[in-house]
Amino acid sequence: MESLRIRTPKGERIIGPGQPAFIVAEMSSNHNQDLERAKRIIDAAAQAGADAIKVQTYTPDTITMDSDKKWFWVGGEENPDSWKQKTFYQLYQKSYLPWDWHAELQTYSEKQGLMFFSTPFDDTAVDFLETLNVPCYKIASYEATHIPLLRKVAKTGKPVIMSVGFATLDEVELSVQTLRDNGVKQLALLHCTTSYSDQPRPEHTNLRTIQDIATRFDVVAGFSDNMGGVDVPVLAAAMGAAIIEKHFVVTHENSALDDRFSLDQRSLKAMVDAIRENEKVMGRVQYGCQTEAEKHNRKFRRSVFAVQDIKKGEKFTSENIRCIRPGDGLETKYYEQVLGVTASQDIERGTPIQWELVGK
Repeated sequence: MESLRIRTPKGERIIGPGQPAFIVAEMSSNHNQDLERAKRIIDAAAQAGADAIKVQTYTPDTITMDSDKKWFWVGGEENPDSWKQKTFYQLYQKSYLPWDWHAELQTYSEKQGLMFFSTPFDDTAVDFLETLNVPCYKIASYEATHIPLLRKVAKTGKPVIMSVGFATLDEVELSVQTLRDNGVKQLALLHCTTSYSDQPRPEHTNLRTIQDIATRFDVVAGFSDNMGGVDVPVLAAAMGAAIIEKHFVVTHENSALDDRFSLDQRSLKAMVDAIRENEKVMGRVQYGCQTEAEKHNRKFRRSVFAVQDIKKGEKFTSENIRCIRPGDGLETKYYEQVLGVTASQDIERGTPIQWELVGK
């Protein structure tokens, strides 16, 4: 699979196998429609070590319609204050990020060293984000089967990161084919748990899906984690997830819609630090000595030594040379090659055999 190569104001960013995991802090609705709060989230994400800040671009009217018919109630818990006791329109009225803030937050993010990009939810959002020249697009898990939107995003020609959520294999195949048929050359797919719970459920995580995504679709694979905690995304990165996405708040105030399953600054930093430490351990593909200690310990290998005094012109035999420790003589792969050849000079017992001691 090819890595994503995303053009940013600070140059090209490479995301994929062999690269550090790309950490995305998802602002979602945690801004509470407060511009200064949104900026504090960006500050905290940068300080915690994230690579990017992601927002969502929609309005209540672009994502649903204002209706109180039974189909338009979110439903759920009995708590009358719960967001689940609202209509879709009421929910998104409270959660959307004003579009006239996007440019300011984009500039603010880039000054903090963060890539800024977004999830569009309809054609008008894509057109708007194109005016900002965002470097790539994210497709939300709930939009992974929104074929008209996929065509629209694909035709921008920019890299796409798509969460597959609970889409079936057939649905993912159709979505991937749609994106590729309409111009997407660089694609990442994120395995995604969409339970939106503050408590991770290990039996529902199925991280092996990440590698299957990578091999089955020949894409960069990652993990979008919509649960609380840091252990699962850290493990996902160790298993090869090239992108890790987490919802993020500065501190837990229980006032934002996504607060309960979002990481705060301390937790995000802990996650980033753990992933970076694991990356040091995983390192790169490496054969041979890497440290001075390993070079020293080569002495514990076997090599060819004289185990008897050998006169000049005398043949090397299995009685007068052996493969023993330490490793200062010829490598053992040359042992048979040396047998039967005459010594070029007198050799004392205990001398490592080198080529200058071996006649033609």
